Amino acid sequence: MSDYTNAIEIKGVTKKYDGFTLDNISFDVPRGSIMGFIGQNGAGKTTTIRSLLNITAIDSGEITMLGMDHIKDEFAIKERIAVVFDEMPFHDIFTARELARIFAGIYPQWSDARFTQYLERFQLPQKKKVGQFSKGMKMKLQIACALSHGAELLVMDEATTGLDPVVRAEILDIFLEFLQDEGHSILMSSHITSDLEKIADSVTFIDKGKIMLSGYKDEILEHHGVLKCSKADYQNIAQEDFVSARLTDFGAELMVPDRASAARKYSGLLIEPTTLEDIMVYYTRGKKEWS
Repeated sequence: MSDYTNAIEIKGVTKKYDGFTLDNISFDVPRGSIMGFIGQNGAGKTTTIRSLLNITAIDSGEITMLGMDHIKDEFAIKERIAVVFDEMPFHDIFTARELARIFAGIYPQWSDARFTQYLERFQLPQKKKVGQFSKGMKMKLQIACALSHGAELLVMDEATTGLDPVVRAEILDIFLEFLQDEGHSILMSSHITSDLEKIADSVTFIDKGKIMLSGYKDEILEHHGVLKCSKADYQNIAQEDFVSARLTDFGAELMVPDRASAARKYSGLLIEPTTLEDIMVYYTRGKKEWS
């Protein structure tokens, strides 16, 4: 196993499309951790993941995975990572057992015993065609395949979207088990921030192709807060002290990026803890007022 500090390093990556640009993005996924990659649909999450996997050719920048160059060492990387997409990439005509035979021919580290354990744990039939599986069963099958070939890094693109809460909780538990091995890492893109709030160590938030925030989840939540005040008090709050403001019939609610500083400066006003979802909403709105 190679020696590397970050499972993923993205430096200054740009990809221009007509009408959308992935704009000079940079972030790292520390080895042994799970990073939540959040943003609304169309923000650039899938483009970033496709760039990582060299499905999409980037215009500029550098990407390393497991300490290797994502283009030069593409095949060596792909033997040691697993990817789970929102839509299942397997053909409907195969059974789980037939897929196992295919994967055994592709991955040197494939473990049939581990795959069978996951099928039993997920209560997935071995001989039924996957076209007859429900969305939840298809996602569990992708994850069973992903975790059965000794991958060091899991990359998930909206993997829990459309699943019921019980299935989502079960899948999150499996991810936490995967991370018990300190050499394992996960990048999990999602717009379901409550899932990431439960399990992510760090968070990167992308909006309109730009990175808005990246860092340890607990620090981001600790630094941010929602300041609540009257409309009269709102007029006295400096623009640089908040991300955006939501005006209601009862007053104003402002996302502040430095809770401690705002508490000192506006000591008479209430500042409440916040969530990743609130942070995402307020940053997406930008400086304008909204209601």
